[in-house]
Amino acid sequence: MKAPRAQLLGFRIAYGRPAGGFAYLQRGPIQIMLCRVNGEWETGALQAPFGRGINFQMQVDSLDPLLEKLANAGWALFRPVAEKRYRVGDGWSVCRELLVQDPDGYLLRFAVDA
Repeated sequence: MKAPRAQLLGFRIAYGRPAGGFAYLQRGPIQIMLCRVNGEWETGALQAPFGRGINFQMQVDSLDPLLEKLANAGWALFRPVAEKRYRVGDGWSVCRELLVQDPDGYLLRFAVDA
């Protein structure tokens, strides 16, 4: 994920090593480390799009600022905003969520409690 796109989603670069293609991103309490494909961390053969079957969920206070920034940048949603119900133990968790796909194909899911 390039820094400008990360910043659109509310992340800042806590620190990075540009020569190594590494960035440590932070958005409030959410932290994620990203590294360009470099032969060091791959667990098998890679083929784009990466991340098939993976999504990273991030809890946010509101989807509206993200939606506005994504629309202004022309960054399409992978799936429209939807209210979802997920089984949690004996009950249900209800949230509104949006999904975007990063440049490598990973799904980023931003959710707010409904």
